[in-house]
Amino acid sequence: MDIGDCYRLLGLRSGASFAEIKASYRRLVQQYHPDINPDDEKSKEKFIALTEAYKFLQTVVPQEEIAPKSISSSAASSLLSDYTEVKSQESASTTTIMPHPPTVEDIEQRLKWKTYEQLQRFLQQKRFPQAIALVEALAARLPEDIEVRQWQAIAYQIWGRALIAEKQLPKARIYLKKAIKTDPFNKALLIEVQRDFEILGIKP
Repeated sequence: MDIGDCYRLLGLRSGASFAEIKASYRRLVQQYHPDINPDDEKSKEKFIALTEAYKFLQTVVPQEEIAPKSISSSAASSLLSDYTEVKSQESASTTTIMPHPPTVEDIEQRLKWKTYEQLQRFLQQKRFPQAIALVEALAARLPEDIEVRQWQAIAYQIWGRALIAEKQLPKARIYLKKAIKTDPFNKALLIEVQRDFEILGIKP
């Protein structure tokens, strides 16, 4: 089961946030739980598949609580209350600047770099399937980000080399070709991948 299958099983688009994954999983397992469908084998199989998909996505999707795009009424009320209290304690000549909530861009950047750190850990631990799934999910979320595309290409190349070491040459070729296709204008990467092909006598 790959990351795309997991998203589809949970009825979600690729790159959905962990909060969306969790909400969908909770809703679906209640529907297919064996206690609710005691004599239904299909429901039991669906329940097991949902659980496996959720557990897999837990390992690859950052479980960071993402701030909402707009401030809720309760949060706004709290901010206003704090602001009023501070103003009442200050002199009339002092200006208080209210803190700005993080923008969508700020949130996306935090998610991006948190994911990068997790990607590095997966690669160092040689957890290549998880690394690939993680960077593909990030690329689906930030399709125009050049750095993310570079990370994705490098992850493909690293896994390709690992597959070569394991003598899985056809599969290695697939991921090396994916590396070139993902970041075709990265000359340094292109040279390295072509060298991988030449050393092993594999045609690109």
